[in-house]
Amino acid sequence: MIGRDGELRRLARLAASREPAVAIIAGEPGIGKTRLVHELVAKLSAGTVVLVGQAEPGSLSRPYEVLLDAIDNRPGVDEQQLAALADPRRSPVERLHTGLTIVNELIGEAPAVIVFEDLHWADSESAALFERIADQHGPRLLIGTYRPDEVTRRRPVAGLLAQLERRHAVTHVRLNRLSPAQTAALLAAATGTPAPLRAATALHHRTGGNPFFLEELLRALPGFDLEELVDQPLPWSLADVLRRQVDDLDPVSHRIVEAATVLGHRIPFDLLAEVTGAGEDELIAVLRDLVTRGVLVESGDDEFAFRHALVREAIAAQMLGRQRRRLHEAALDVLLDGGASDPAMVAHHARGAGRYDDLIAAARSGAALYLSIGSAYQALQLAEMGLEEAPDDTGLLGAGARAAWLAGLLDDALRYGRRWRDLAVDATDRAESLYLLVRCAWESRETGEMSALTHEIETLIEQLPPGAGQARAMTAIAQSGYLRDDFDTALVWADRALALAQEIDMPAVRLAALLEKGCILSERPTTAAEGQKLLSDLVDEAEAAEEWVLAARALNRLVNGVPPTSPAEYAETLERMRVDAERAGFESLAVASYFQGRARLALRAGELQAAIAALEEGREQDRGYRRRGRWADYHGVFLAGLCLEAGELDRVDEIIADLATVPDNPPTVIPGLAFHLACRQGNLARAEKTLNELVTALAFQPWRSGQQAHDLISAALEIGLPGPRLDALAAELLNEDDVWDAYRTLVDAQLAEAHGRHAAALTAYLSIVDSHILWPAIRGTVRVGAARCLLAADRRAEATVQVELAASLLGEWGGWRVAELDRIRARLGMAPADAAPAVTGPAALTPREREVAVLISDGLTNTELARRLYISPKTAAVHVSNILRKLGVSSRTEVGELVGRS
Repeated sequence: MIGRDGELRRLARLAASREPAVAIIAGEPGIGKTRLVHELVAKLSAGTVVLVGQAEPGSLSRPYEVLLDAIDNRPGVDEQQLAALADPRRSPVERLHTGLTIVNELIGEAPAVIVFEDLHWADSESAALFERIADQHGPRLLIGTYRPDEVTRRRPVAGLLAQLERRHAVTHVRLNRLSPAQTAALLAAATGTPAPLRAATALHHRTGGNPFFLEELLRALPGFDLEELVDQPLPWSLADVLRRQVDDLDPVSHRIVEAATVLGHRIPFDLLAEVTGAGEDELIAVLRDLVTRGVLVESGDDEFAFRHALVREAIAAQMLGRQRRRLHEAALDVLLDGGASDPAMVAHHARGAGRYDDLIAAARSGAALYLSIGSAYQALQLAEMGLEEAPDDTGLLGAGARAAWLAGLLDDALRYGRRWRDLAVDATDRAESLYLLVRCAWESRETGEMSALTHEIETLIEQLPPGAGQARAMTAIAQSGYLRDDFDTALVWADRALALAQEIDMPAVRLAALLEKGCILSERPTTAAEGQKLLSDLVDEAEAAEEWVLAARALNRLVNGVPPTSPAEYAETLERMRVDAERAGFESLAVASYFQGRARLALRAGELQAAIAALEEGREQDRGYRRRGRWADYHGVFLAGLCLEAGELDRVDEIIADLATVPDNPPTVIPGLAFHLACRQGNLARAEKTLNELVTALAFQPWRSGQQAHDLISAALEIGLPGPRLDALAAELLNEDDVWDAYRTLVDAQLAEAHGRHAAALTAYLSIVDSHILWPAIRGTVRVGAARCLLAADRRAEATVQVELAASLLGEWGGWRVAELDRIRARLGMAPADAAPAVTGPAALTPREREVAVLISDGLTNTELARRLYISPKTAAVHVSNILRKLGVSSRTEVGELVGRS
């Protein structure tokens, strides 16, 4: 531990703090990451639970590799849970929750240190588990080690590190090489005598200050004192040092250790015996010797591993290519003869053996397998392995394109998708490629390519006879029309595709056509109910057929459409969407869209800060939020809108500046936010200027939103925009039929009030006070408007009723809506909302708090509340605390009594 005292103290303090903490240890091979972890474990207090797992280099084949390594042979692990963790029939989210359960049950309430070694090799499931463990509470220190040079965007660790940095206070420990003085100190500690300057300088120069290199050099040349060591013919490289550990092995042992290097990091005893032809007793003797020498370690029952990856690499490097090929071929034959179900391992050995037909077959089956269980990254890596040998294989191109799209790697998806289209062997295959390319082009904002693709599909339909290819192509045009907001055209093509798919009995195409039709119908107020019914029925069918992408897309449209009356029902639909998206490996829906839904759920509960918190959590977790694409940093746009609601104007300025650096923002994003901000800041000159930019941009926005219209008109009223300009802006914002009547009525009421037509405004306001389409906070603003109109007619008692009702809707809100409420309260001689006498009893609770209170009365704990409502235990605890305070009680039992009486 020479030169590592400071790092060890930092980690020890984190472990002793009894608070959740995350530490990441980075450094090159041999720099001492593992040694540092071992020293920390040795210093832990009694009763600390320690779990240490190591990733396997190059492995695609063992999901949850690190967890399984950590719990190998550990008592107390439920065998049924282990089986569930490894069961590919279970969804990724179910397996992830199983992994968390295993960890939490092993730890209990005890302090713990959990270590994931070599995260740069970790499979995506292990990376996801590491991230979820970091979210857990309790006295635990989570440590990850990795090699920075091994991190690429294709490895799950890249996204993991970025997410951790945004979500947690991470302690970074970077291990550097030893200085000359530290090298001398290490030599002195190893030999028991001070190191002569000449020897220390020479050895530091030879090893570069890498402590592992130094130790291995001393191990390779035992019996020399340091002065003599300098004069000895030292090995020219670390590889020479490491190879000397096995130089004196007999031929049989040499053959076995070389076979072990080819078989991988984890070496099953039986596989090694079959590949080498060694008898059991003979193999045991050789392995015992290799363990004694420090070349191998016993990593589990009948399983061995090299003590350090560098040892394996050094031994493998001296082998002839023919040797390696023969060993790979032997391993491949064993796997194939045994009916191996692990296509990744088969592909690895097939490539090493030069048996490319077996490699391509394994890559095809493996990519399909990983896509079916939602492991998009692994599917992509395996498809790319096969494409290296068969670049024109349309099956592999299709799998690569789908996997890259699901993983959010749009450039790769477009590249593979275009080649897939160009090489498609039949019309159905070509239609499938075009269907995916349309989606990728839309997400990448490649509008020109999207138009060209649509024209190409129309041409293809004209050339095809009625059949599967034509039906799929029709669905692709329907999707294109829907994504381009050309709903009429899209609906025609969806119906044509649906009729043809039913006629020729193509269930998958029928479901895809139904999805497009349901999405189109749900966008329009007049057909929204029909569309939602169609999508709801479709979800059940798609899940039964294991069409997880279609199911997730349908559920995503449902959570973004007309909200259900019950927050619990909305939360259940949202969670179901995430489960199906994770089953498909659909990154954007499983993360970004999920947390946007969580934010909307909070808005439906009237809780502004909870909505902002949910959106910030999603922004932190969405590894692709700044990627090129239609939804590039949509979190930022949504967050800016919520900050405008809350009056956090400085933060909005920062978000707008950040959004300006993102390419291809939708046309109205920057001018719309800038205009809204200028109005809230009271900067009339800036508002006038940005309004001109906004009106120009609206001409390029094919859709219209009632929410957008209400927000911008409210801001314009705040700054006192002249009447003619106000009317012109409203006309431009509401010039489409596809705007919900409640929002259109609200804007009309706001304009009527601004022009002094209070009676007309009051009628309009009162007609939408209970509209389910409007958030609670917006309904609060509606009642504030009604109160102002009533006060203008000197109907003070009625105005007071409206103000009190508005206060109940805005109780967990803030910003300009509450400021408007306070102004009308002042005119009525009432105290401001935040200074008003507290309402007592159940009436003081928000709708969400009333829902929680009912569950409390049913005896649910905070953990059970969190699980039932799909919130974190911390959020559940906050709700419980607020309920106790508002009701003026001290126990959950009293809450139940009050709720029961009410």
